[in-house]
Amino acid sequence: MKTVHTSKDIGSEIRKRRKELGYTQGFLADYVGVSASFLSELENGKETIQLNKLMDVMSLLGMDMCITRRGE
Repeated sequence: MKTVHTSKDIGSEIRKRRKELGYTQGFLADYVGVSASFLSELENGKETIQLNKLMDVMSLLGMDMCITRRGE
């Protein structure tokens, strides 16, 4: 499990997983139904990303998001 603290951390993990699967940004964007510019902004850590689109991208990449309380 990878702990992330910033939007850049999330974007980096998205990019890493996309590349592991051999997907281009264009392919992934088309498949999820988002624009290539959205995916680029997501991977570059844009702070104002739409959460529902982020979750759609993560779902397609086989990724889950877990929320935990610090120190537990």
